[in-house]
Amino acid sequence: MSTKGYIEITNDGLWHNNPALVQLLGLCPLLAVTASVVNALGLGIATTLVLVGSNLSVSLVRNFVPDTVRLPAFVMIIAALVTCVELLSQAFTYDLYLSLGIFIPLIVTNCAILGRAEAFARKNAILPSILDGFMMGLGFTSVLLILGAMREIIGQGTLFADMHLLLGAIASEWKIILIQDYGGFLFAILPPGAFIGMGLLIAVKSIIDNQISLRKKAHKEISITVNKRVRVTGKIE
Repeated sequence: MSTKGYIEITNDGLWHNNPALVQLLGLCPLLAVTASVVNALGLGIATTLVLVGSNLSVSLVRNFVPDTVRLPAFVMIIAALVTCVELLSQAFTYDLYLSLGIFIPLIVTNCAILGRAEAFARKNAILPSILDGFMMGLGFTSVLLILGAMREIIGQGTLFADMHLLLGAIASEWKIILIQDYGGFLFAILPPGAFIGMGLLIAVKSIIDNQISLRKKAHKEISITVNKRVRVTGKIE
């Protein structure tokens, strides 16, 4: 059974143990394909589907797979799921599949997926494992989207360009031109721009965590001071 509650699993996936910002896993595809929102969302959905499917499958077979072949079995499960996702993307979003290129098959080697299967799914029941996979995928996708939006805005001056590649004709008019007659900033679209953007996101998260920690510490000190006064005087002054 899970030793974590559903709220804790959710907080871990989205913030405290985010695979991209905290664990720093899956950075190769994250940095490579986030030149636009549509690429980021496509890879994020594919990764989330594999995470949920692998956690579900590993949780189902965890009591039947001996430790000697545990990791090869998990890799085979992940590879099968990635193949399914790849075939689906070829069938329904072929142009986006061509844009993402090798990075969909490379989801097999994403350490975040094998890490969740090994660290969580093999030790927990089905529902917590599914939630863990979904929240880890959602946290990973959120970072992809924020980084993709940053790079698309700075690099091209647009937002939500080419969304029809993923969502079809309904999204063909979603493109927002934020900067008219913008010549573009190539550095933001290239890998060095991705590294700088990722570093900024990690720095922002660190600042927020530090501020939260300081507020909790200050609140705790105030509570201790009030409790001491109550014990000594019998009333709050």
